[in-house]
Amino acid sequence: MTGHTKLKIDYQGLLGYKPRADLLAGRVILVTGAADGIGRAVALAYAAHGARLILLDWNRKALDHVHAEIGNLGFAEPVLCPIDFSGVTIDGLRDVVRLVEERFGALDGLLNNASWIGALSPFEHYAPKTWLKVMNINLAAPFFLTQWCMPVLRKAVDPVIGFSLHATSRAYWGGFAMAKAGQEALLHVLAEEYHQQSSQPVRMFGIDTGPVMTAGRRQHYPGEAPGTHPAPESVTGPYLYAMGPDAAGQSLLVLRQGLTSSGAT
Repeated sequence: MTGHTKLKIDYQGLLGYKPRADLLAGRVILVTGAADGIGRAVALAYAAHGARLILLDWNRKALDHVHAEIGNLGFAEPVLCPIDFSGVTIDGLRDVVRLVEERFGALDGLLNNASWIGALSPFEHYAPKTWLKVMNINLAAPFFLTQWCMPVLRKAVDPVIGFSLHATSRAYWGGFAMAKAGQEALLHVLAEEYHQQSSQPVRMFGIDTGPVMTAGRRQHYPGEAPGTHPAPESVTGPYLYAMGPDAAGQSLLVLRQGLTSSGAT
């Protein structure tokens, strides 16, 4: 890594992280929510640093666009998985893992990034169908995808699981707040089970970027002026660091915008 000694290993410091070009060479990484926003930006950054990618999203047209972007830049061609987490079954998630194992043999990294806010609503008006969809996309699907990926991840030399976190435990965030709190709880459960108490350790990380100018952000805050918050492309540094070998030895790394990191080695 270039300039490693000059960087603070916290969220703000890692925004300027400039790793070597082959940081992720030979690594197979599955990214969910890869068609837009942070997922797309991180996928492009991973591809630029040598990763072979499996990209999962509900939006096939946008996935095809990311596929073309990666190809036009001369990086390894990604495998596309157009799957809607709101209605995916356990068998559907198993099929994704079978595809990964048949195509690559092992999985080096899983980034659980897909999310759907649903609706910002007062508690008494929160619709049951919205709650169910939010919980499926943000909690049930990543839980079971991670569960099925685990045996394939444990075939890798330095397996890594990451989550895009959101601190939204406040008024009007309803089911999304519950689901994202559940993701963070899962992150800590996995860190204990698969690193601190395992002979085959799996590294874990969670990253909370704070507000970023994504399509979801614009949908729920239409009055914000362009440029109010950083673009997705500007927040990929922490994701590169946490997924790559420079973070080796850290069983759990949690990086939050505006706060110092927390974790264990």
